[in-house]
Amino acid sequence: MNAPAQAEARPELTIKRVFDAPRELVYACWTREEHMRNWFFPKDFNVPVAQSDIRQGGSYRSCLRAPDGTDYWVGGTYRELLPPERIVFTHAWQDEAGNAEYETVVTITLKELGGGKTQLTFHQAFFLSEASRDGHETGWAESLDNLAAYLVRKAAS
Repeated sequence: MNAPAQAEARPELTIKRVFDAPRELVYACWTREEHMRNWFFPKDFNVPVAQSDIRQGGSYRSCLRAPDGTDYWVGGTYRELLPPERIVFTHAWQDEAGNAEYETVVTITLKELGGGKTQLTFHQAFFLSEASRDGHETGWAESLDNLAAYLVRKAAS
C-alpha cells in the first residue's frame, strides 16, 4: 500500500513588529485614507492613484509607482474589520484595467502591550512560490518601516 502524498507546502509570510503607539492609532493607520497615504508603500515608491472603500465587503485599488517609473497596480476586498484588533483583506496584483490572476489573504492582528505600545502581527497566505513570498516580505517590511516613521511623526505633532 502506498502512503498518501503529502500536500505540497504553500509559502506563507508572517512579520511581527512592535510600534510605540496605541493600538487604536495603529488600527486607524490601516483603515483611514488620511493615514494610509503617508506610509502604505515600499521605500522610494509613491502612490499616484489610490481608491478605497474601507468597510467589510468594500474594495481598494492603488497604483504603486517604483523609483524607475514602473507602475504596479494592486487591489482587493476587505473581508473583516474588527476595531481595533483585526483586519483581513485580499491582495492581488492587477493589470491597469483591474484584472488579476491570483490573490492572497492578508490578516493584521493588533495586540495592546501596555505603555502605549502595540504588537502587530502581519500574515499573508498563500503564495505561488517562495520567490513571490520573499519579494512581498521585502515590500511589506519597507512599508512597515514607513509606518513606524509615520507614527513617530504623529507622536511629535
